[in-house]
Amino acid sequence: MSDSELIKEKRMYDSEKDHAHDMSYENETSTVTLTVREYDKLKAKQNYITDPSLISIIDKIEELTRALRKHIVRTDI
Repeated sequence: MSDSELIKEKRMYDSEKDHAHDMSYENETSTVTLTVREYDKLKAKQNYITDPSLISIIDKIEELTRALRKHIVRTDI
């Protein structure tokens, strides 16, 4: 393989135009404006788990823990 073929293979973009288009977004910034009330609601939600997949995992762990507790025998020596 020649050097030019290697360079072509490593390049992520098919054309310089695609690369230039992507680079035009590099310095863009976006600002979101929230009221204090909305911000407080978001901060309060931050303390809770709301993702359904995480909730189902936690429920399964709880179920397995209950099953394991049935087999624990505590004896005082």
